[in-house]
Amino acid sequence: MSCQEPLAGSPSRLKEYPVRKPGSFNARVAVPVERFFARHKKNLVWVHVVMFLFFLVVIALPLFLPEPAETATAFNNFTRFANFAMWGLWFPLVFLSVIVTGRSWCGVLCPMGAAAEWANKKGLQRPIPAWLRWEGTPIVSFLIITVLGQTVGVRDHPEAAAGIFGGTMLVAILSGYLYGKNKRAWCRHACPIGLLLGVFSRIGAVQFAPKQHIAGGDRYTEKTPCPTMIDIPRKEESRHCIECFRCVSPQAKGGLFLQLRKPGEEVENIRDYNPNSYEVAFMFFGVGIALGGFLWLVLPQYDVLRSVIGSWFIEHDQFWIGESGPSWLMSVHPDRREVFNWLDFMMIVGTMLACMFVFALVLTLTTSLASWLSGKLGGDRSFRERFIELGYQYTPVAMVSLIIGLGGQLFDLLSLFNISASGIGLTKGGLFLLGLLWSVHLGNRILQRQGLDFPQRLIPLIPGVIGSLLVGLGWWPAIFGV
Repeated sequence: MSCQEPLAGSPSRLKEYPVRKPGSFNARVAVPVERFFARHKKNLVWVHVVMFLFFLVVIALPLFLPEPAETATAFNNFTRFANFAMWGLWFPLVFLSVIVTGRSWCGVLCPMGAAAEWANKKGLQRPIPAWLRWEGTPIVSFLIITVLGQTVGVRDHPEAAAGIFGGTMLVAILSGYLYGKNKRAWCRHACPIGLLLGVFSRIGAVQFAPKQHIAGGDRYTEKTPCPTMIDIPRKEESRHCIECFRCVSPQAKGGLFLQLRKPGEEVENIRDYNPNSYEVAFMFFGVGIALGGFLWLVLPQYDVLRSVIGSWFIEHDQFWIGESGPSWLMSVHPDRREVFNWLDFMMIVGTMLACMFVFALVLTLTTSLASWLSGKLGGDRSFRERFIELGYQYTPVAMVSLIIGLGGQLFDLLSLFNISASGIGLTKGGLFLLGLLWSVHLGNRILQRQGLDFPQRLIPLIPGVIGSLLVGLGWWPAIFGV
């Protein structure tokens, strides 16, 4: 489905467009923020410069430092600090910030997007090609980066971190140099982190709404001051807005205004905000491949299967399976006692892809059942449209799972406050429970918008609960240990 094509069908209630009443709590909070960014808009470039330099230091300086001692920590060794800054702070906190501030990271702080836009001003400014505008491009980008990050050991080796993040930065700059005219083609069409933040921004507590709204749904256009090609008067969904504040001016009659809202409101009424099949597919695939990248590290069954498959190759005189490959494709660090061979590479990739397809299949089945039951009980719209809407109910549990599973270093900080391992596990479990309950609530509200009364909603709600619980079961080792 194209981002220019809202789902057809009549909503079960009249669409209400955001309005900010003067003197309201919303206005008292939002207007000062608008004024601050309007006043300091030109100074944001210096924020981008500082973030760009900090990014270079974090990924490059560890390459020139001696190996940290085994007892080194993030508080007394820069290499350890750089690793913690990436995986213990940036990764989980950026996701959490989306709930409070939306995609503010992208527009205010991200060095990659800023560098890509700077390159665009100096570059060729060619038309953005169709393959880049394809909505599956950032999904492919995310899957490649996620798998390659695991095979090269991006969380353990500074060389791998420099290769992955530095390489991504170079691709962002190159795409900016080649395509678009004063636009951020990278941010809109290819950034893997931007895709994640865009999906999760739908449950955020902020949105930017047009002061003079034109009905008809979101539209893509390059004839706009928006760097991510949003047709400003038609803007409804939040996923592509990077919150750069360029279209926000408190005194202007046009443009956008900052609006506070209840977290999850956009997903509750997702049919009004251009629901998109690619986003749902990304959630289904993304959760599974991220889970696979975690499970191969902790499950003993992985080592058993690796031994069995390796023995089969050796018995059939395929000794190449034990040879090491190129360092840009797999971890080759004999000085750190980690050298992957082709068996390791195939096992890691195979495990991640298997988890991805299994979880995508499971969530597709549970969502299909929920959509079918909703239709049988009188839910409006087609099976496909109900399926896409109900797919969004997994947004909170997917986000919490990624934070717990891949941002585990953030929770390790709790040990500094004398919190035991069991206490940290309970904290993770409590956070996951909140995500689960939120997903159930969103599923209930989506079914309500499909026209089902409360007793009827309970039946199609069950498959969604099962799907969320299965996600939690997959991440159980990350929450409580194997």
